[in-house]
Amino acid sequence: MSWEPITQAEIKKEIKRGITQMTSAQRYLWNTIRVPVQKWQLSPWGDLGGGFWVVAILGQTVVWYNDIEEGFNRSLYSNTGVIDEYWCNQDELQRTVGHLLTKIKTGEESGDLLGPPEPVVTQNAPADAPN
Repeated sequence: MSWEPITQAEIKKEIKRGITQMTSAQRYLWNTIRVPVQKWQLSPWGDLGGGFWVVAILGQTVVWYNDIEEGFNRSLYSNTGVIDEYWCNQDELQRTVGHLLTKIKTGEESGDLLGPPEPVVTQNAPADAPN
């Protein structure tokens, strides 16, 4: 079995599913920040699939779908078309929008941001041992 990137039609289905689960406040925010789905780059993780689907923008934050991990994420960006931070959350859209709503209300981040894979370090290995 090989991995295939999510299609535009499939991401639109994920969005519709999330919208049906949103609170009225989340839906209001969603309607304010949503954008036509578009692929943005996040190298090296997004290279194989031609980028990741961005679905919303709030200030310098994008909401995007990680089709490797099958979930929505929120990340900062500096340049349009390029996501600055890789996260591997497996959140549904309404949860990600809910985190943004909390940040607007409180100024604080909510929820975990799960980062990219990191090399395994063996604590008892000699300093000159190969990784």
